[in-house]
Amino acid sequence: MPLEGLLTNHSLLTGLAAWLLAQILKPPMEYLRRGKWNWGYLLSAGGMPSSHSALMVGTTLGIALHVGFDTPVFAIAVAITMIVVYDAAGVRREAGRHAEKINILIQELLNGHPISDKELREVLGHTPLEVTGGIILGVIVGILYWMFIG
Repeated sequence: MPLEGLLTNHSLLTGLAAWLLAQILKPPMEYLRRGKWNWGYLLSAGGMPSSHSALMVGTTLGIALHVGFDTPVFAIAVAITMIVVYDAAGVRREAGRHAEKINILIQELLNGHPISDKELREVLGHTPLEVTGGIILGVIVGILYWMFIG
């Protein structure tokens, strides 16, 4: 049965566990950083740790530990993980910086003009520290899952 296969896919479950833990950790990490709770981080991109990095590293390590480091599926997982991590720290982070600058322009230069005042989302990507946090979390969850469940 297809659903049974999903529920016993240790590589997928490892990645999802890392992703879920990363999302749960974001509000307390934001509280430690800014001194106020922001529960929106439970369901948003950005923040510490990177759930994108945690998901991909957890899944990739799950593949390695359950299928093998010498398999083609592990190789493709590493390649995709590298793309996602680069995107999280590079392209998406830069898009967030652009949104921040555009929001400042709208506030300072166009205040009161008949344009949309809806701000662009500024938290799109991750700092290198946030990505590193996601990578470390993915490795820890992957190893613990393999040791105790897989």
